[in-house]
Amino acid sequence: MARPVKKTPEEWKREILNAAQELFISQGYEETSILDIMHLAGGAKGMFYRFFQSKEEVMYALGNQLFFENNPFETIRERKDLNGLQKIKALLQQNQSDAERNQINAQAVSILRDPHILASAIRENRRILTPLWLELIEEGKQDGSIQTEYARELAELLPLINFWLIPSVFPATEEELQHKYHFVVEVLTHMGLPIFDDEITSFTETVISDLSK
Repeated sequence: MARPVKKTPEEWKREILNAAQELFISQGYEETSILDIMHLAGGAKGMFYRFFQSKEEVMYALGNQLFFENNPFETIRERKDLNGLQKIKALLQQNQSDAERNQINAQAVSILRDPHILASAIRENRRILTPLWLELIEEGKQDGSIQTEYARELAELLPLINFWLIPSVFPATEEELQHKYHFVVEVLTHMGLPIFDDEITSFTETVISDLSK
């Protein structure tokens, strides 16, 4: 009888994340247990705790995996037909069209109530996203499509806006969230970064409505 193939730790971790992703999308984060994840991954519950301390940590790791496997900044960077401002708008539109990532992100909203996860998410967003936003804003300044003296400040602000618009982090009604979003649009436009067109605004308003339910 052939011996079963032994998986490496890295393979096990990926199997767990892939199983969690499939279950979170098909039946929802709240309805998925660690036992469900490990049943689909084909391992014992103890294997889960070799890599993750909780289901919340899996969700956080999954968000990072989805980003790095399909980093929209890398795709936009290669577009020679767009100026800096157009690249930022195209980036936002590309994010809108990634239904799987958007579904996972929506499922992840509830875990941000945990202050440790929230702090870690903010820290990672600043570390990873701020340099990428700064690169695009600086490109826009160089080609003349973006007029601002606050490139670094805007690059630090952009990753924080999502957290400010999440009701589990900053409690607000749907009406208050919509008002906050339009405030963001005006502030960024005034600061020389008019990145929200009608299509993006319509999408964002729908997301805010869904988050408020």
